[in-house]
Amino acid sequence: MFDILRNHINKIVPLTDLEFEFIASLFTAKSYKKGQFLFQEGEDVSKHYFICKGLLKLVYNDSDAREHIVGFAMEDWWESDFEAFYTQKKTSMSLICLENTDVLFIGFENYINLVRTLPKIEHFFLEKAYFGFIAAQKRIISSLTSDTKERYHQLIERHPTLVQRVPKSQLAAYLGVSRETLSRITI
Repeated sequence: MFDILRNHINKIVPLTDLEFEFIASLFTAKSYKKGQFLFQEGEDVSKHYFICKGLLKLVYNDSDAREHIVGFAMEDWWESDFEAFYTQKKTSMSLICLENTDVLFIGFENYINLVRTLPKIEHFFLEKAYFGFIAAQKRIISSLTSDTKERYHQLIERHPTLVQRVPKSQLAAYLGVSRETLSRITI
């Protein structure tokens, strides 16, 4: 799993063996089963997860207990409740495995130590944040300006493998439509 992390980081910032040895010492590997939570609403979120294998969904449940899928995360992606992680507050969301999943995670204290010790890693996380912010803006603009069919086709275009791995009911929840509406579009 650590080779996957090193290759991932090296795409943005090159690392020496010594630098990566330090980085790896701050991460922990963990496996989760399908249906397991990495964290649940109301908990402290002190970990930032790198997905080596598997698929997760980040969800928010409203006051009517309706599930809203904030996002999916698969191999080579980072996930957390970033607001809760960075502010060290309780999460309003849950992170759930849709498949058996292997992750590497870094705790908040180790994260702070890492970015202070290796400025190039701070640059790495900044680059990842930029791309995440751009993706979030595209999703917001799409939800404001596109109909369901267009949003579904944009999803397929951006993440073709996701559509094969996620049940239609989950894709519908992510797009903010009913399962029936999505079925009519995909027929």
